[in-house]
Amino acid sequence: MLASLDFATYVSPPKPVVSDDLAPGAAERLWSPTTSTLIYGERDAVLVDPLLTVDEARHLVHWITSAGRKLTTVFVTHGHGDHFFGASVVLERFPEARFMATAGVVGRMRGQLSPEVLDGFWRPRFPGRLPERLIVAEPLDGDSFELEGHDLVAVELGHSDTDDTTALHVPSLGLVVAGDAVYNDVHLYLVESGRDGRRAWMAALDTVESLRPETVIAGHKRASAGDGPHTIDETRRYIRDFDVAVDTTDTAVELYETMLARHPGRVNVGVLWNSARAAKG
Repeated sequence: MLASLDFATYVSPPKPVVSDDLAPGAAERLWSPTTSTLIYGERDAVLVDPLLTVDEARHLVHWITSAGRKLTTVFVTHGHGDHFFGASVVLERFPEARFMATAGVVGRMRGQLSPEVLDGFWRPRFPGRLPERLIVAEPLDGDSFELEGHDLVAVELGHSDTDDTTALHVPSLGLVVAGDAVYNDVHLYLVESGRDGRRAWMAALDTVESLRPETVIAGHKRASAGDGPHTIDETRRYIRDFDVAVDTTDTAVELYETMLARHPGRVNVGVLWNSARAAKG
Protein backbone atom coordinates (compact mmCIF):
# COMPACT_ATOMS: atom_id res chain seq x y z
CA MET A 1 0.00 0.00 0.00
CA LEU A 2 1.34 3.39 -1.01
CA ALA A 3 1.83 6.04 1.60
CA SER A 4 -0.36 9.08 0.95
CA LEU A 5 0.96 12.39 -0.34
CA ASP A 6 0.32 15.86 1.01
CA PHE A 7 1.21 19.38 -0.06
CA ALA A 8 1.94 22.85 1.28
CA THR A 9 2.19 26.26 -0.35
CA TYR A 10 4.63 29.11 0.13
CA VAL A 11 3.42 32.51 -1.05
CA SER A 12 6.13 35.09 -1.53
CA PRO A 13 4.62 38.51 -0.72
CA PRO A 14 4.43 41.44 -3.16
CA LYS A 15 7.85 43.01 -3.69
CA PRO A 16 8.90 46.43 -4.99
CA VAL A 17 9.81 46.84 -8.66
CA VAL A 18 12.07 49.58 -10.03
CA SER A 19 9.75 51.23 -12.55
CA ASP A 20 8.42 54.68 -13.36
CA ASP A 21 5.42 53.14 -15.14
CA LEU A 22 2.96 53.49 -12.28
CA ALA A 23 -0.75 52.83 -12.38
CA PRO A 24 -2.91 55.97 -12.18
CA GLY A 25 -2.80 57.26 -8.61
CA ALA A 26 -0.29 54.61 -7.44
CA ALA A 27 2.73 55.65 -5.38
CA GLU A 28 4.84 52.54 -6.13
CA ARG A 29 5.03 49.51 -8.36
CA LEU A 30 4.84 46.03 -6.85
CA TRP A 31 5.27 42.52 -8.23
CA SER A 32 2.40 40.13 -7.60
CA PRO A 33 2.60 37.60 -4.75
CA THR A 34 3.96 34.37 -6.22
CA THR A 35 3.37 30.78 -5.17
CA SER A 36 5.62 27.76 -4.73
CA THR A 37 4.14 24.37 -3.91
CA LEU A 38 5.79 21.49 -2.06
CA ILE A 39 4.28 18.06 -2.69
CA TYR A 40 5.62 15.46 -0.31
CA GLY A 41 5.35 11.91 0.96
CA GLU A 42 6.95 10.16 3.93
CA ARG A 43 10.53 10.68 2.71
CA ASP A 44 10.69 12.70 -0.50
CA ALA A 45 9.30 15.93 -1.93
CA VAL A 46 8.79 17.80 -5.20
CA LEU A 47 8.93 21.58 -5.45
CA VAL A 48 6.91 23.42 -8.09
CA ASP A 49 8.15 26.86 -9.24
CA PRO A 50 11.24 28.09 -7.29
CA LEU A 51 10.44 31.84 -7.42
CA LEU A 52 12.52 34.81 -8.59
CA THR A 53 14.97 36.60 -6.28
CA VAL A 54 17.87 35.39 -4.17
CA ASP A 55 16.09 36.33 -0.95
CA GLU A 56 12.91 34.53 -1.97
CA ALA A 57 14.82 31.40 -2.90
CA ARG A 58 16.72 31.44 0.40
CA HIS A 59 13.48 31.67 2.35
CA LEU A 60 12.16 28.85 0.19
CA VAL A 61 15.19 26.69 1.01
CA HIS A 62 14.59 27.21 4.74
CA TRP A 63 10.91 26.33 4.29
CA ILE A 64 11.71 23.15 2.33
CA THR A 65 14.35 22.10 4.86
CA SER A 66 11.87 22.51 7.72
CA ALA A 67 9.58 19.95 6.03
CA GLY A 68 12.17 17.27 6.74
CA ARG A 69 11.99 15.59 3.32
CA LYS A 70 14.54 14.92 0.61
CA LEU A 71 13.90 17.18 -2.36
CA THR A 72 14.02 14.95 -5.45
CA THR A 73 12.60 17.22 -8.16
CA VAL A 74 12.07 20.88 -8.97
CA PHE A 75 9.37 21.33 -11.62
CA VAL A 76 8.56 24.55 -13.47
CA THR A 77 5.06 25.19 -14.80
CA HIS A 78 5.90 27.87 -17.37
CA GLY A 79 8.72 30.00 -18.71
CA HIS A 80 8.34 33.33 -16.91
CA GLY A 81 11.43 34.21 -14.88
CA ASP A 82 9.54 34.92 -11.68
CA HIS A 83 8.76 31.21 -11.49
CA PHE A 84 12.23 29.76 -12.09
CA PHE A 85 15.11 32.23 -11.64
CA GLY A 86 15.49 31.11 -8.02
CA ALA A 87 16.26 27.52 -9.04
CA SER A 88 20.05 27.78 -8.77
CA VAL A 89 19.78 28.87 -5.13
CA VAL A 90 17.45 25.97 -4.31
CA LEU A 91 19.58 23.43 -6.16
CA GLU A 92 22.75 24.63 -4.45
CA ARG A 93 21.16 23.40 -1.22
CA PHE A 94 19.63 20.29 -2.82
CA PRO A 95 22.15 19.32 -5.54
CA GLU A 96 20.72 15.83 -6.09
CA ALA A 97 17.30 17.15 -7.13
CA ARG A 98 16.33 17.02 -10.79
CA PHE A 99 15.33 20.30 -12.44
CA MET A 100 12.57 19.56 -14.94
CA ALA A 101 9.94 21.08 -17.21
CA THR A 102 8.24 20.17 -20.45
CA ALA A 103 10.13 20.81 -23.68
CA GLY A 104 7.93 23.80 -24.51
CA VAL A 105 8.56 25.39 -21.14
CA VAL A 106 12.30 24.78 -21.46
CA GLY A 107 12.28 26.70 -24.72
CA ARG A 108 10.49 29.64 -23.09
CA MET A 109 12.94 29.57 -20.18
CA ARG A 110 15.84 29.93 -22.61
CA GLY A 111 14.13 32.96 -24.10
CA GLN A 112 13.96 34.60 -20.68
CA LEU A 113 17.75 34.31 -20.40
CA SER A 114 18.36 36.13 -23.68
CA PRO A 115 20.11 39.51 -23.26
CA GLU A 116 17.05 41.26 -24.69
CA VAL A 117 14.78 39.93 -21.95
CA LEU A 118 17.21 39.48 -19.06
CA ASP A 119 19.00 42.82 -19.44
CA GLY A 120 16.09 44.64 -21.01
CA PHE A 121 13.41 43.61 -18.52
CA TRP A 122 14.37 41.60 -15.45
CA ARG A 123 17.65 43.09 -14.22
CA PRO A 124 16.54 46.74 -14.44
CA ARG A 125 13.43 45.93 -12.40
CA PHE A 126 15.25 43.88 -9.75
CA PRO A 127 18.81 45.30 -9.67
CA GLY A 128 21.18 43.18 -7.60
CA ARG A 129 18.36 40.89 -6.47
CA LEU A 130 18.51 38.08 -9.03
CA PRO A 131 20.80 35.07 -8.62
CA GLU A 132 24.12 35.45 -10.43
CA ARG A 133 23.72 31.99 -11.95
CA LEU A 134 20.49 31.48 -13.87
CA ILE A 135 19.80 27.98 -15.15
CA VAL A 136 17.34 26.21 -17.42
CA ALA A 137 15.54 22.96 -16.66
CA GLU A 138 16.04 19.66 -18.44
CA PRO A 139 13.14 18.49 -20.65
CA LEU A 140 10.82 16.04 -18.95
CA ASP A 141 10.93 12.57 -20.52
CA GLY A 142 7.27 11.84 -21.22
CA ASP A 143 4.46 13.62 -19.43
CA SER A 144 4.82 12.34 -15.86
CA PHE A 145 7.18 11.40 -13.07
CA GLU A 146 6.76 9.68 -9.71
CA LEU A 147 6.85 10.68 -6.09
CA GLU A 148 6.90 7.66 -3.76
CA GLY A 149 4.95 5.60 -6.29
CA HIS A 150 2.37 8.29 -7.12
CA ASP A 151 2.12 9.80 -10.59
CA LEU A 152 2.61 13.54 -11.02
CA VAL A 153 1.40 14.50 -14.49
CA ALA A 154 2.50 17.51 -16.52
CA VAL A 155 -0.58 18.75 -18.38
CA GLU A 156 -0.03 20.88 -21.50
CA LEU A 157 -2.20 24.01 -21.42
CA GLY A 158 -0.89 25.99 -24.39
CA HIS A 159 -1.30 29.73 -23.97
CA SER A 160 -2.42 31.21 -20.67
CA ASP A 161 -0.52 34.30 -19.51
CA THR A 162 2.30 33.25 -21.86
CA ASP A 163 2.85 30.49 -24.42
CA ASP A 164 3.58 26.80 -23.77
CA THR A 165 2.32 26.74 -20.20
CA THR A 166 1.58 23.63 -18.14
CA ALA A 167 -0.04 22.53 -14.91
CA LEU A 168 1.09 19.72 -12.62
CA HIS A 169 -1.72 17.28 -11.78
CA VAL A 170 -1.50 15.01 -8.75
CA PRO A 171 -4.50 12.66 -9.19
CA SER A 172 -4.10 10.96 -5.81
CA LEU A 173 -4.52 14.34 -4.08
CA GLY A 174 -7.14 15.84 -6.39
CA LEU A 175 -4.57 18.62 -6.78
CA VAL A 176 -3.70 20.80 -9.75
CA VAL A 177 -0.78 23.20 -9.44
CA ALA A 178 -1.98 25.47 -12.21
CA GLY A 179 0.89 27.92 -12.60
CA ASP A 180 -0.33 31.15 -14.14
CA ALA A 181 -3.28 29.57 -15.93
CA VAL A 182 -5.27 30.41 -12.79
CA TYR A 183 -5.03 33.60 -10.72
CA ASN A 184 -6.46 33.80 -7.23
CA ASP A 185 -7.58 37.27 -6.11
CA VAL A 186 -4.72 38.90 -8.06
CA HIS A 187 -5.09 40.93 -11.26
CA LEU A 188 -4.25 38.88 -14.35
CA TYR A 189 -1.18 39.56 -16.46
CA LEU A 190 -2.69 39.99 -19.93
CA VAL A 191 0.18 41.79 -21.64
CA GLU A 192 0.99 38.72 -23.78
CA SER A 193 -2.66 37.83 -24.39
CA GLY A 194 -4.43 39.60 -27.21
CA ARG A 195 -7.91 38.54 -28.28
CA ASP A 196 -6.72 35.17 -29.63
CA GLY A 197 -4.53 34.67 -26.58
CA ARG A 198 -7.43 35.27 -24.23
CA ARG A 199 -9.52 32.78 -26.18
CA ALA A 200 -6.71 30.24 -25.85
CA TRP A 201 -6.50 30.98 -22.13
CA MET A 202 -10.18 30.14 -21.76
CA ALA A 203 -9.46 26.77 -23.40
CA ALA A 204 -6.60 26.24 -20.94
CA LEU A 205 -9.04 26.82 -18.09
CA ASP A 206 -11.35 24.21 -19.60
CA THR A 207 -8.46 21.76 -19.54
CA VAL A 208 -7.75 22.49 -15.88
CA GLU A 209 -11.43 22.08 -15.04
CA SER A 210 -11.61 18.78 -16.94
CA LEU A 211 -9.19 17.31 -14.40
CA ARG A 212 -11.94 17.78 -11.78
CA PRO A 213 -9.56 19.04 -9.08
CA GLU A 214 -10.50 19.49 -5.47
CA THR A 215 -7.65 21.95 -4.98
CA VAL A 216 -6.23 24.43 -7.49
CA ILE A 217 -3.01 26.29 -6.66
CA ALA A 218 -2.67 29.54 -8.59
CA GLY A 219 0.74 30.84 -9.61
CA HIS A 220 -0.21 34.26 -8.21
CA LYS A 221 -2.56 34.35 -5.25
CA ARG A 222 -3.46 36.37 -2.20
CA ALA A 223 -1.83 34.47 0.65
CA SER A 224 -5.05 34.27 2.66
CA ALA A 225 -7.24 33.15 -0.25
CA GLY A 226 -8.64 29.62 -0.40
CA ASP A 227 -7.49 27.22 -3.13
CA GLY A 228 -10.79 25.77 -4.28
CA PRO A 229 -11.75 25.05 -7.90
CA HIS A 230 -13.92 28.19 -7.85
CA THR A 231 -10.75 30.07 -8.81
CA ILE A 232 -11.02 28.58 -12.31
CA ASP A 233 -14.33 30.28 -12.97
CA GLU A 234 -13.20 33.49 -11.28
CA THR A 235 -10.29 33.62 -13.73
CA ARG A 236 -12.72 33.02 -16.60
CA ARG A 237 -14.94 35.85 -15.43
CA TYR A 238 -12.00 38.24 -15.28
CA ILE A 239 -11.02 37.41 -18.86
CA ARG A 240 -14.62 37.83 -20.06
CA ASP A 241 -14.87 41.17 -18.28
CA PHE A 242 -11.60 42.29 -19.84
CA ASP A 243 -12.85 41.36 -23.32
CA VAL A 244 -16.00 43.43 -22.81
CA ALA A 245 -14.05 46.34 -21.34
CA VAL A 246 -11.62 46.37 -24.27
CA ASP A 247 -14.58 46.74 -26.65
CA THR A 248 -16.40 49.40 -24.63
CA THR A 249 -13.55 51.76 -23.70
CA ASP A 250 -11.35 54.06 -25.77
CA THR A 251 -8.20 54.51 -23.70
CA ALA A 252 -5.94 52.55 -21.39
CA VAL A 253 -7.08 54.69 -18.46
CA GLU A 254 -10.74 53.97 -19.19
CA LEU A 255 -10.03 50.25 -19.53
CA TYR A 256 -8.04 50.28 -16.29
CA GLU A 257 -10.77 52.12 -14.38
CA THR A 258 -13.50 49.86 -15.76
CA MET A 259 -11.70 46.68 -14.69
CA LEU A 260 -10.80 48.17 -11.32
CA ALA A 261 -14.49 48.91 -10.71
CA ARG A 262 -15.45 45.34 -11.62
CA HIS A 263 -12.64 43.72 -9.63
CA PRO A 264 -11.82 46.22 -6.87
CA GLY A 265 -10.39 43.83 -4.31
CA ARG A 266 -7.76 42.05 -6.38
CA VAL A 267 -4.07 42.42 -5.56
CA ASN A 268 -1.64 44.46 -7.69
CA VAL A 269 -3.20 47.22 -9.75
CA GLY A 270 0.16 47.67 -11.50
CA VAL A 271 -0.25 44.52 -13.55
CA LEU A 272 -3.77 45.61 -14.53
CA TRP A 273 -2.33 48.92 -15.74
CA ASN A 274 0.25 47.07 -17.85
CA SER A 275 -2.49 44.88 -19.32
CA ALA A 276 -4.66 47.91 -20.12
CA ARG A 277 -1.78 49.70 -21.84
CA ALA A 278 -0.94 46.61 -23.89
CA ALA A 279 -4.56 46.20 -24.99
CA LYS A 280 -4.86 49.84 -26.04
CA GLY A 281 -1.47 50.15 -27.69
